[in-house]
Amino acid sequence: MSKLLKRTLLIILGIVVIGFAGMLILKSTTKKHSPEEVISHIAGNANFTVFYNRPFKKGRAIFGNLVPYGEVWRTGANEATSFTTDKDILIDGTLLNAGTYTLWTIPNSDSWKIIFNSKEYGWGVDFKDGKAMREAEFDVVTLEVPVQPLLNIIEQFSIYFENANGFTLMYLAWDRTAIAVPIKIKE
Repeated sequence: MSKLLKRTLLIILGIVVIGFAGMLILKSTTKKHSPEEVISHIAGNANFTVFYNRPFKKGRAIFGNLVPYGEVWRTGANEATSFTTDKDILIDGTLLNAGTYTLWTIPNSDSWKIIFNSKEYGWGVDFKDGKAMREAEFDVVTLEVPVQPLLNIIEQFSIYFENANGFTLMYLAWDRTAIAVPIKIKE
């Protein structure tokens, strides 16, 4: 093998290693500010799992500012939020088959649109313009739910579940805002 070819291969290998290391450093740095969370919930014979990243308020105005009203939000930070169910369920009466979906929202001051999308996305936003990467043609279930104003500030974005009267509520809460997504196991 010629010296030129060896040098070229070493340079390419070096660039790949540096690029990979840079991506790992970038990912670990952003995770400090918005740590990963995986929550699981059992409702009847169904299991739900949500993977998301939890940004902090840090004194910022959140909805209508950091998270603009009327625009698609990846519902957390870093990677797109994912929702997995091992059973067919009804989301506000609409069938969602067992599987993994990305969870997107469109916040507004009085209500939010909640979107379950069948495509998996890596980061969740386009690096060029910062806009959500969601492709609407893969939307499976879309519903609108009212905002529930909170008296106390929720410092870190949170998703959690509660069972109530034969159905489950999935809550999304941050700052002084919460919304509840009604889920029922398909009989």
